[in-house]
Amino acid sequence: MVRVLVVHDATLLRSALVQLLRSADGLEVSCMSSRGDDPGGDDLPADVCVVDGDCLEGPPGDVARAPFWKRCGARLVVLAAPERPGLLRRAFDTGVLGFVDKDASSQRLITAVRTVAKGERFLDERLTVALLRASEMPLTPRELSVLFQASQGASVAEIAVCLHLSRGTVRNYMASAIRKVGARNRVDAIRIVHDAGWM
Repeated sequence: MVRVLVVHDATLLRSALVQLLRSADGLEVSCMSSRGDDPGGDDLPADVCVVDGDCLEGPPGDVARAPFWKRCGARLVVLAAPERPGLLRRAFDTGVLGFVDKDASSQRLITAVRTVAKGERFLDERLTVALLRASEMPLTPRELSVLFQASQGASVAEIAVCLHLSRGTVRNYMASAIRKVGARNRVDAIRIVHDAGWM
């Protein structure tokens, strides 16, 4: 029996995924939101977590601190879209084993769960190209940090204090990030980077 934890913030979609997985033989399924509320599960570890990619939003490295990570470790199957290469890359760098396209068939998801439960990698074909594209991210980690802080509404002065930089250095990182992603301004840069799934 493979214990599966479904993590999705939309109640209706979470319920649908649970029912889909319960229809397969040999899967015991519980669920929770990414915030940690657990309407249909227990606190026992799971063999595999099926996680909506949108639940992986936030600063790089936050995935390993999410409530579901403690229950599953790296044996995650991430539901993602090829339009979000940055999200795929961050998940891959964290050690996630499974990647399923959100437009894939239900059988692909079940196959992914069984594959990841054995400790093997599963990567949907459509997501392979997107993952390769993710290596093209032009921003440095510091530029990404500055943009992330700006996306949270922080001013240049607040970013400088938070990241232990001078205001001039923050402005330079911001200008460099805007130029590298081909944006018109900081808001446009934040949108471009967010849409690609880099933050």
